[in-house]
Amino acid sequence: MDENRARRVVDALRERGVPAHVARVGVAQIGVRIVLSDGREAIWDTDGTAGLEAQVLRNGVLVGFVPVIDGSEDFDERQVVDAIARTDYVQPTARQRAAAPPPLPPLPVEGGLLRRFRDGFRDRA
Repeated sequence: MDENRARRVVDALRERGVPAHVARVGVAQIGVRIVLSDGREAIWDTDGTAGLEAQVLRNGVLVGFVPVIDGSEDFDERQVVDAIARTDYVQPTARQRAAAPPPLPPLPVEGGLLRRFRDGFRDRA
């Protein structure tokens, strides 16, 4: 996932109240990090493969995963956001719910002033 796409996915998830962040693993591996309520985190799509999948970590140790979602290599950003929002992380092998849970109050956009500098102070319409 390229950085700009990851930022757009994170922004859309945060609008739905999902605690998402851009994940940087190494120099060129970028994806989406979801902070789970029990101290775990899901790291989505940092391995450079075409399909959408995630690793679930606690203190940097693998404790679960989300298998590759069928057909996800052709997902647009809206479908990626929906797939991440629909994931149920309760079991070690996470599964997709039939529907996403109702949205929570939106979270603030990440980056603040630094992001405004990086984006060139463009207005967001």
